[in-house]
Amino acid sequence: MSRLSYYVFFSLVALLLSSCGASKSKRAVVQQNLNANEVIIYHKSPENKLHTASASEKPKDNRVYNITSTALKFEGTKYKFGGTTEKGMDCSGLVFTSFLEEDIELPRTSRAMSLEGERLSLVDVNIGDLLFFETNKNKKVINHVGLVVEIQPGHILFIHSSTSKGVIISSLADNYWFDHFVMARRVI
Repeated sequence: MSRLSYYVFFSLVALLLSSCGASKSKRAVVQQNLNANEVIIYHKSPENKLHTASASEKPKDNRVYNITSTALKFEGTKYKFGGTTEKGMDCSGLVFTSFLEEDIELPRTSRAMSLEGERLSLVDVNIGDLLFFETNKNKKVINHVGLVVEIQPGHILFIHSSTSKGVIISSLADNYWFDHFVMARRVI
């Protein structure tokens, strides 16, 4: 089963178990089969939101594979403000530490990182690129960063450290992340 399949499965499970109306996806529909006690879940693809690069299109710089591999080793690490180790990480700490694997020193904050490299349109985003977000609705400032680890039709999967769940993989097609997305940038 691919990482995307796991992601879609666990997203649907989380949707069904979620009690917060604000976090429920509007893309899943549950239907009760009248002939049996079976619930069928239909998941509509978010491809209408995200037109992505081809999943077979390879990054121009092979160092991105070492960078993303390093980031993926931290999956499951708890969130810690200012953290850069397996004991705890924040979002920019994860990206900072992962790029250091290839001796690329980025600024330490997501806002400063957002000034590095080349700005991209979503259709040009590929593995190793950075996604930037404004998650504080009271302040219009970049305060979150994620590292793209996989491209699938309609999905840009990125690893990041969230304050509530630690280092996880999310899809830019999720309503929350899509609504808070500001820009993508390529550093290498």
